[in-house]
This record gives sequence, structure tokens and C-alpha cells, in this order.
Amino acid sequence: MPTGRLGTYRARDGSDGAAVGIDLDRPHAGLVVGKRGSGKSHTLGVLAEATARASGIAPVVVDPMGAFRGLADSASDAVPATVVERPTVRASALSPPAWPPLLSLDPEGAAGALVWRAATERETLAGMREYAAESAADGTARGVVENHLRLAASWGAFAPDGLGAADLAGTEATVLDLAGAPPAAMNAVCAAVASGLYEARVADAIERLPWVFVDEAHAFFGGVADGALRTVLTRGRAPGVSLVAATQRPSALPDVATSQADLVIVHRLTAGADVEALGTARPVYFDGSIAERLPRRVGDALVVDDATETVHAVRIRERETPHGGSSARASDRQESS
Repeated sequence: MPTGRLGTYRARDGSDGAAVGIDLDRPHAGLVVGKRGSGKSHTLGVLAEATARASGIAPVVVDPMGAFRGLADSASDAVPATVVERPTVRASALSPPAWPPLLSLDPEGAAGALVWRAATERETLAGMREYAAESAADGTARGVVENHLRLAASWGAFAPDGLGAADLAGTEATVLDLAGAPPAAMNAVCAAVASGLYEARVADAIERLPWVFVDEAHAFFGGVADGALRTVLTRGRAPGVSLVAATQRPSALPDVATSQADLVIVHRLTAGADVEALGTARPVYFDGSIAERLPRRVGDALVVDDATETVHAVRIRERETPHGGSSARASDRQESS
């Protein structure tokens, strides 16, 4: 069965033990948590590397910070991956009910209702703007909708030939570089990608099994992408769609993100609310308080495997491609004069 190398068991004295792998044959709902600088994004990259080399899998990384460009590093052939800078999706990839909240409009108000109708009747952003301009709605509502759709066009996130499921289901991992994009645009792309891959697998339109990796997941749950991510979490197993969400703020995630996770990788956490949120969702076989077992070193993790109902102390392996998630240091900068 396809297996990805995750790291090694961590002995009581801190030394490395036997190798630890992750089952890649079946779909997973995964959660990677840890405070800033604890190795959370590094671990997400390790999982992305492993899935990129596995046959039958199509990894897609939603990268809001530009931390995963190294997966496609031209100096290394270790991982088959490509980076899509400023990715675009089709406007029709978002459901009509998603458009009013995306544009911060009340769906029951005149402007929100007009946007909803425009998204129902037209498939492109330009078509939506044309429909709104020609509608018989109140002039004020038309003006509000035109302004908001013009703003959405300025994000550069929508295009008639935007990414579809078939574009993301090839033999390479795909990194969607969303660094610098507005939060609403990030959510729109994430929602379209997650829902598109799920629907494609339900319809058996793509052969490979998608793994969707979402960094800084707290920025997407609660936004327009929330519904699509919840669907993958709760219904993705049957069609074979996996989701791995990474966050430094597990307390900001909905309960479903922790309760549905069959694979949880816990790095260092210090905020009481985050420790409590994770602890209350853990299964009965997790013996003792999670706070007592939290890792102390960067790169160390507790791995909770719901399939085998076991908890392991693990040292995450080194990345085989450059990691772009480390913080800048003033000591790395030289004076220009």
C-alpha cells in the first residue's frame, strides 16, 4: 500500500527510534496544529512531499503565505510539483448563495438578492456585471452591486478559463500561491477548488484521489470556503477526497474540524484556549491530559491516529525541498551603508 515517510518515533531520552509512516492508500481528514514556529507548516510540507510521490494521488496545496513554493524547487527533482502564481477559478465554480457573503452583502437585501440572481443566470464575472446593469432592480441596488463586482474583478481571482478539477488532478502536486491576495479572494479560490475536486470525484470525472492541504486554515473556516471544507471533512471519505488543515489557532476552528479528524499531528501549543479546544475533542483512548504530553522541541509532535486508536511521540523528518515558512531575521540583513 502507498505509504509516506513522516519521521521517527521519539524515545524517552529524546533520541530517534524506528521510522514512522502514514497510510496514503485511504482518504484522511487530517489536522496539524502548533504555535508559530513549532514546525506546523514544515509538517504540512512533509505530507505534501509524501503524497506528491505516491501513485494515484493528486495533492493540492492552498498556500496563503507563499510558504510552499519550495516544493517545486528547480534545483531538486525529489518532488514532482508545480506552483500556480495568482491562481484563478471560474466564477461559476462558486454557488450562487456564496456570492452575497463573498461580497459582504446581505443575501436578503436588494443588492444581495441581485448578486444571487446574477450568479444564477451568468457563468462569468463579466456576465454577472452585465446582468446586474441591465436588471430592473432599484438603481441604488444596481450601483452597489456594480461597485462590489468591480472590486471582485480587481482581485484577479476569477477568469473564464480558471482552474478546474481536471487541471488539479494530474501527476504533479499543485501549489496555489495566494500570497498577497485579499482574504475574500483566497476564500473564493479555496472554496472553488475544494468543492470542484469533491464534485469531480463524486461524478467519477477524475481518476486520482485528491489531497487538499490548507495552511492557516482558521482563515478559511468561517469564510466563504467554510461550506466546501466542511463537505470534504464530513463526506469526502466515500469519493476519496482527503483534507489536511493546518493552523496555529485550533480554538478558532469549528468543532467539526477536530471531531472529524482521523489523523491529528500536534506540535507545541501554549495558549490555554487552543490546548483546551484540542483536548476536549480528543478520544477516550488518549490517556491523560494533552497539556502534559505536548512536545517541547521544534519538530517534535504527538500523532493521534484514530484508525488504530493510538498516540505516538514522533520527530518529524527533514524536508527534501526548501521550506519557505521560516521567519525573517534582522541578523540576516546587512547594513547598506
